[in-house]
Order: sequence, then C-alpha cells, then structure tokens
Amino acid sequence: MNQDVSRRWQILAIAAVICYLLWLLAPVLMPFAVAGMLAYLGDPLADRLERIGLGRTLAVTIVFVVISLLAVGALLLLIPLISRQVENLVQNLPRYVEWIRDTALPWIQHRLRLDPDVFDTQRLVQTIKEHMDSIGGVASTVLGKISRSSIGVVMWLTNLVLIPVVAFYLLRDWDRLTAWIDQMLPRSIEPTIAYLARESDKVLGAFVRGQLLVMLALGIFYGGALGIAGLSVGPLIGMVAGLLSFVPYLGFIVGFGSAVIAVLVQYGDWTHLLIVVGVFVVGQLLEGYVLVPRLVGEKIGLHPVAVIFAVLAGGYLFGFLGVLLALPAASVIMVLLRYLGERYRQSELYTVEGAQDPVITEVDVTVDTKTGDVETETTVIREGDNKDGKSSP
Repeated sequence: MNQDVSRRWQILAIAAVICYLLWLLAPVLMPFAVAGMLAYLGDPLADRLERIGLGRTLAVTIVFVVISLLAVGALLLLIPLISRQVENLVQNLPRYVEWIRDTALPWIQHRLRLDPDVFDTQRLVQTIKEHMDSIGGVASTVLGKISRSSIGVVMWLTNLVLIPVVAFYLLRDWDRLTAWIDQMLPRSIEPTIAYLARESDKVLGAFVRGQLLVMLALGIFYGGALGIAGLSVGPLIGMVAGLLSFVPYLGFIVGFGSAVIAVLVQYGDWTHLLIVVGVFVVGQLLEGYVLVPRLVGEKIGLHPVAVIFAVLAGGYLFGFLGVLLALPAASVIMVLLRYLGERYRQSELYTVEGAQDPVITEVDVTVDTKTGDVETETTVIREGDNKDGKSSP
C-alpha cells in the first residue's frame, strides 16, 4: 500500500515538473506547437501512403509538398483579396464614421434618452488632442525600443523558418516518437495512458480537423454570399466571421454586426439589410444542422461555455500559444474528465449505499356503508416512532 502511494506521488511530481517547464518555456514553444499540429494533421495521410507501399520518408515528403502547395496557394489567393478588401475598407472608413456620428449615435441617444453630451464627438476629439502629447511620447518610446532591438524581428523570422523544418522531422519520426513515449511510460500506468491517448486521438481527429473544415466552409459561404449580395467588404467580413467561428457565436456576432453596419452605410435600404439577415440565418442553420453534426459530431463537440473558457484561460496563461492550443487541450481534458467520471462511478465512494431507516407501512381501509366507496389511508412509521407518528421515549 505504501509503495502504491509513493509511486502515485512520484508520478504526480513528474507531471507537475513537466507542466511547470512547459509554462516556463511557453514563449519559445510556439513554432514547435504549430509544427506539432501540422505533423499531427498530416500523419494519417502519411500512414495511408505507407500502407500502399511507399517508404516513410517518401510518404512524408509527398504530404509535406501537398501541405506546402496548399499553404502557398492559399496565400497567393488570399493576400491580394485581403489587400483589396482592406484598401476598400480604408477608403470607405470616413463614410462609416460619418454614419455612426450622424445616424447611429443620435438614434441611440433618442431611444435610450441619454444626455446629448455623452456622444459629443467634438469633446472626444478635444480630449484626444489634449492627451496626444502623452500618447505620442509613449508611442515614440515603444517604437524606439523596437527599432533599437532587432531580436523580435529575428525571432519571428526564425519561427517562420523553424515551423516547416520541425514539422517535416516530426512528421517523419511521428511513429517513432509515439513508440518511444510509450516505452518510457511507467508500466503501471501504461495501459491507462494508452487508452486515454487512443480516446484523445479520436476526439482530436474528429473535433479539431472537423472544426477547421467548419471554419473554412463558413468563411467561404459568408464571404461568397455577402459578395454576391453586393457588399463591398463582404468577403473580408465573411473570412473574419469564419475564422472566429471556433468560439461559439463569436463569429456570428462579429460578422453580423459588421455586415449590418456596412450594408446600412453602403445602401441604407431594407432590401439589402434583409438579404444580409437571411445570409446569416442560413449560415447559422447550415452550421448547426449540417456542418457541425457531419464534420465535428454532436457527441464529442465541446460545450460552448467550455470552449469560451478554454480560449480565455489559454490566452491568459500562455498568450497566443494558449489560444492556439485551447481547443486541442480542451478536447483532451474532456476525455480525461469522462474517464475520471467512469472511474468514480465504479469506485466504492459512489457504489456503496448508505444505511436506510427501516420503515413500517400500515394501510387502513375504510368502507362507506351507504355509497360502498373504499377509502385507504397509508401511515409510514419509522423504527422508534409510535403509530401516531411521534417518537417514543
């Protein structure tokens, strides 16, 4: 018994040290985390190519070339589109500001009966001008530090170079790494870890890959539909809504709000506004009843509250890396919680029933001689009570 307790404490200590090291090394782990995700996503295709007779290195090379071509093609396609959309947004920005100042803010003031000085744009501009010197001083200080230090630029360039290199080697040696980790695990917990790893792989494969496809599909649908509706910045709004759709309702709220403002500024009529509303209603129905059930699966989908908490907690603890790994980590944690719940239901803490008070039930039957109706009265007497329901001395 003492040996089992000691072994469990050793395992917990090792896990705590690993988690602490990951937390300390979080600033430099981003390229390795991105490379690991790419290797994980490409491993099933490499395994299939291996099963048809190709060597591991050749299979990985083919997968790596396909992923690289897709990434380069996406960049060549998206960068000109995004640049045109951003340029269009910058050109129309004065119209948006004018609409907010002359239409939206007066309407809000009238409906909410607010003080007219609340949205006084002249006062806001004057306040900004008064603090412009301090803002400029802070900005110049920050820019000066950035310009004097080229470490940040070098780190970004290093990460961009490291990601494909690390991804290639991780993908090539993926099976060896998993086998080595399995061999290094303590034999007492190896079956449990292997079982949890298989379940986590199922959840990650169905959830993460499926969620990426959902984001891509929604971005294409929203962007294409808003562009066809005649919205000048429709493709940009659609792409943003698709990218943010991994957080429940965030993509819909941001995309719908931006599209409504854009269509009111550009057209200002009910026809185009109703078209935008119809696009997002169809998008929500498509996401809820077609894309998520087919690509993600309702049984393994994370609860919206869990997704929001995971993203916020990951961003707070590990920054951008935490946001990037929030959904995979939440999926694995869900598997662990499900396993712990099953173990709890099988434990004595849950299965052993407590002692129940013995009860005696008396039934009094009364027959009405006139009508022939039968009335019954049930009395529950616990041990130690009188028949009147009072405790005996």
